[in-house]
Amino acid sequence: MYCPFCHHEQSRVIDSRVIDAGTTIRRRRECTSCHGRFTTMEKAILLVVKRNGLTEPFSREKLIRGVRRACQGRDVSDDSLKKLAQEVEETVRGHGSSQVDANQIGLAILDPLRELDEVAYLRFASVYKSFDSAEDFESEIRLMRRRDRDD
Repeated sequence: MYCPFCHHEQSRVIDSRVIDAGTTIRRRRECTSCHGRFTTMEKAILLVVKRNGLTEPFSREKLIRGVRRACQGRDVSDDSLKKLAQEVEETVRGHGSSQVDANQIGLAILDPLRELDEVAYLRFASVYKSFDSAEDFESEIRLMRRRDRDD
């Protein structure tokens, strides 16, 4: 990291903090030449490890597109989807790792989506959990009802 004072190429990190709900890393640095102190901000990249082993950057837009498909024809606003995506991102970033399995993202979507719209939840769960029959839907509905009674 170049020093903004003397333009020396080397600096050391004095302090590092995660801010903005885990999306940004704030680093306090000191130049090894002039000892000037400065702050840098870096976007914390969250990588998604897909089932095939490939990784790609986390994308709220991609998450919203997937959930929007499950909400098709339902009265779910774009603002609600954005809020859900933010909640899911905060949940997966909260694990403290820079990489997250795609499966963990799917799990993080399920509960907030169930709270948002039960029909959309069932649609999403049917794809995510690979439902094969009507019995799978019945089983999931029983599970939902049990959770609702327990809440």
